[in-house]
Amino acid sequence: MSKAFIASVIQDSTSCTGVAANQAAGALIEAIVTQLKKDGGFTLPSFGTFTVKKTKARKAMNPRTGEPVKVKAGKTVRFKASPNLKKAV
Repeated sequence: MSKAFIASVIQDSTSCTGVAANQAAGALIEAIVTQLKKDGGFTLPSFGTFTVKKTKARKAMNPRTGEPVKVKAGKTVRFKASPNLKKAV
C-alpha cells in the first residue's frame, strides 16, 4: 500500500480533487506517526495495532565480508492484526 493508493481511495470515496485527496492522505500518515511518537502505539479498530518497540544493541555479520558489525540500539514499529482482519483475509 502506498500514499498514492490511499489518496486514490479517498478521492474515489469523497469525489474530491486529487490534490485534496493527496493532502488528506499525507495528513493521515502524519497523524499516525505523531501518535506513535507521542504514545508509543496506535490502534485502528477492526484493523490492528501498531506499537513502537525498542531494540537492543547487538552484533551482526556483514554478509559481503563476513566481518562482525556492531548495530546500535534503536526503535522499530510492530503491527499486530486484529481478529476481524485475519478473518477477512
